Amino acid sequence: MNKTVLITGSSTGIGRATALLFAKNNWNVIATMRNPEAEDELNQLENVLVTRLDLEDIPSIQHSLEAGLEKFGRLDLLVNNAAFGQYGIFEALTPEQIEKQFKVNVFGTMNVIRSILPQFRLQKMGAIINVSSAGGRIGIPLISMYVSSKFALEGFSEALSYELASQNISIKLVEPGGVATPFHNTSAQAFAVNPELTDYNAFSEAALIKLGQMGENVSSATQVADEIFRAAIDGSDQFRYSVGEDAKGWIKDRTSMDDLTFARHIRSLFQL
Repeated sequence: MNKTVLITGSSTGIGRATALLFAKNNWNVIATMRNPEAEDELNQLENVLVTRLDLEDIPSIQHSLEAGLEKFGRLDLLVNNAAFGQYGIFEALTPEQIEKQFKVNVFGTMNVIRSILPQFRLQKMGAIINVSSAGGRIGIPLISMYVSSKFALEGFSEALSYELASQNISIKLVEPGGVATPFHNTSAQAFAVNPELTDYNAFSEAALIKLGQMGENVSSATQVADEIFRAAIDGSDQFRYSVGEDAKGWIKDRTSMDDLTFARHIRSLFQL
């Protein structure tokens, strides 16, 4: 019996590449997205079910799970990919923007996991892969809300992994660096700006240039999907999988330097 994976955020980027890769490798795929009516490729594949799931709509999460189980009869793996990035100086962000960042990236992911755990416990097995970010390990200016949501996801995943091990359920993290998808362009368009905060102008201009340089050597969505698939099938107890030379370099710096040295390193990069 073929294994089944449920993937959130399958309409574009990493989620779409992951859905196509698992389907190509004979998995049943529950490809979830906020607007399934716009999909015209994944729904043509025999072993793919396209269904609506919005992380801010809890009933849609349960509906996707039930529809997938009705069609395929089982669920072996959950890939939590759906997320968005709220960019901008922290002081320019509204409370509503801050709340939404966590409501989607953290609480939404938690709600999906909470929904599938009864099925995994019933089966006495299951696996979860949470798509985090190198930014879940490193504080980066101008994207403090995004990285803090990923820091939260990392801590939650690590703590939860010990609880769920008792139920034969595993959790892994995939940590991409920059990825050539619409994600960052969409986030940049929603960059928070407060015209009254002119004190930050010089810093913001210099930091944006540096962030742009950091985005020049990035991975493809397919490369991230390959690592997600490897994490799903390698049978190891490895917890974190970094993707991309940029991510590996940042994480190596963070783990090999003491806090003061690393802080000085970041300050020098951003000319502080």
